[in-house]
Amino acid sequence: MTALKTDVASRPSAEVPPQDKLFAAPRKRIDDFNFGKETAAVFDDMLNRSVPYYGEIQRMVGELTADFAQEKTAIYDLGCSTANSFFAAAHFMKPGQDVQFIGIDNSKEMLDKSRRKLEETGFPYAYDLRMGDMNHGIGIDNASVVLMSLTLQFVRPLHRDSLLQTIYNGLKPNGCVILVEKVLGEDSTFNRLFIKHYYEYKARNGYSEMEISQKREALENVLIPYRLEENKELLRRAGFSSIDIFFKWYNFCGIIAFKE
Repeated sequence: MTALKTDVASRPSAEVPPQDKLFAAPRKRIDDFNFGKETAAVFDDMLNRSVPYYGEIQRMVGELTADFAQEKTAIYDLGCSTANSFFAAAHFMKPGQDVQFIGIDNSKEMLDKSRRKLEETGFPYAYDLRMGDMNHGIGIDNASVVLMSLTLQFVRPLHRDSLLQTIYNGLKPNGCVILVEKVLGEDSTFNRLFIKHYYEYKARNGYSEMEISQKREALENVLIPYRLEENKELLRRAGFSSIDIFFKWYNFCGIIAFKE
């Protein structure tokens, strides 16, 4: 079986994703952000235009996943959205490697889109897509890699410790967890500047001031970022002792933790 060679920036084909216009029109009331049908339809475009160096992050996640993937184990993606991390990892896996990809998400629409992409491209590894809410407990078993790409920040703080503990307990020895998170600056001055430059980045990618403002309001109660050190402490409490940073851009960070 030959590993699927894809655009690790997220697209398994040359198809151009629909453009994100979710907040392009003025709204009288801003509801909490959700990952339903409208978001799923434009999510790939949203990621590429909203997450700095998204393609490079996916490439790094794919490389690290391949580094730690063990034979006859599972690779979990928690909050798998449209399965982009599956394709990124497959790009670097050994041909015919005996692994199973397991994607968990609480959005049926995201899972439906993942399934279509995986079927249409002939994804060459075993996979299983499951409904699950990280706030209410999930199962992790026989895992060599667990991915959470921009996911933990949407888990209520009350449940983050138990989720990381579940991940640690479900990992095989020599397995790892890979987090990509939006983080707060360690100092209020840095935090203010990082956010300012992030919004400038979004403006360069075609988002209007109104779109940026309305999305910020929609995310206010659902995306709760921690400082980098707070995320490290979560991992330490779960049992991880080997922790490192593999990516950092202002208020975006990639963290890897290794289970000995």
